[in-house]
Amino acid sequence: MDWQLLSLSFAAVFLSELGDKSQVAAIALSGTSRSPRAVFLGTATALLLASFLGVMVGEGTAAILPTKLLKAIAALGFAIMAVRLLWPQEDIPQDFDSD
Repeated sequence: MDWQLLSLSFAAVFLSELGDKSQVAAIALSGTSRSPRAVFLGTATALLLASFLGVMVGEGTAAILPTKLLKAIAALGFAIMAVRLLWPQEDIPQDFDSD
């Protein structure tokens, strides 16, 4: 096992997940719960399961589809998200007047 790669991956994911919404929810639940240990175990289990499912689906998709097609689909998805974020929405008021 490549320990340097393992530690680098762990550090990158750990730092990027520090401000995650699930962490904020876990803190809020444990602060108001009578059993913070149960909240921790439930949160940790959910994170592990979500990560496991993501790896399994990603591995299966990578085994079925060619790399260039996956990159093209990802690029198209990000481009669509960018256009939707930058495109003005008609149903959202642009100015908020507080009286």
